[in-house]
Formats: sequence, C-alpha cells, structure tokens
Amino acid sequence: MKITFVTGNEHKAQEAAEIFAGLVEIEHVSLEIPELRHESVSEVAAGKAAYAYSVLQRPVIADDTGLFIQALNGFPGTCAAYVQKTIGNNGILNLMAGYANRSASFKTGIAYHDANCQKSFTGSIQGTIVLPRGCNGFGYDPVFEMDGKTLAEMTVEEKNKISHRAIGLHALRKWLADEMH
Repeated sequence: MKITFVTGNEHKAQEAAEIFAGLVEIEHVSLEIPELRHESVSEVAAGKAAYAYSVLQRPVIADDTGLFIQALNGFPGTCAAYVQKTIGNNGILNLMAGYANRSASFKTGIAYHDANCQKSFTGSIQGTIVLPRGCNGFGYDPVFEMDGKTLAEMTVEEKNKISHRAIGLHALRKWLADEMH
C-alpha cells in the first residue's frame, strides 16, 4: 500500500516514511491547499486531507500544527505558521514579556483520507517558552523547551522520537496496522 503525504515540507514526509517503514510506502507530494481556519489542528488537517484526496484521488495524509501558549490564551494556536512568518520568535517573546507563566504546548493533527474513510489523530507535547537556544530545527524550535532542552538543541533523531508530529503519526500507524490485519 502507498500513501501520499501532502506537505510542502519534505522533512515531514521523510519522518513519516521512517515511522511507516515495513507497513506502507510513503510518497511526498507538494500541493497548494486552501487552509480552512479552525481552533482545532485536527479539523484543519482533516480539511487539508479532504481537499488533497479530492484532487489526487488516492490515500493521503495531511497535517497541521499549532503552538498554544497558556499566558496568551492559546495564541498563536492554529495560526502558528502565519505568526512565525510575520512576527517570529522575537515577536512571541515580546508578547510574553512580563508573564511568569511560560507554559505552552505543541499540537499536531494528522488526517488520513481514502475512498472509504477519513480519520484524524492528534499528538501533543508540553513545554515552556524560553529565550532562544540551539541551532537545529526550524520555526519555534529554539524557544520551545521540554525536559531542560529546546527542540533546537535536540538532534533530528531525538526530536523525531518525542515530537507532537511523531506521536500523531504513530497513532495513525497503529490504526492502519490494525485495519490491515
């Protein structure tokens, strides 16, 4: 079985291919997808997967990730990519000036869609917003710390083992394995 991971990020598809190795083949397709607005990463991912399936007419995976900062009432949430592009980590740190509560979570919705069904899975990690450290990763990785290390201080292998995306992809893998047997 082959599943198409529809994303503009080739590294996400590689991560998925490693997680699904031995079960299904993952191919990568970059497709311009209109993104619906919703507070839930699972709903956004499901909308992306439904659109991708309507265009490609084959089994697909799509994802959406949000950063939810407690002190900012969950901002930037599912608008994390836009906020990263417009104000970046410095903007987030400026918004958090004066807040003692630095708690945050990353959540990823993983949606699978084929001719018969659509399923969504969620992965989440808890952490703290800190001053930037580390040189690996991208986006919010330098300012998101868990267990004393920012995501940017972790190797790709370390991050892929504990990431919000990996948790969601492993849940999808388990479901697919159960469905195939």
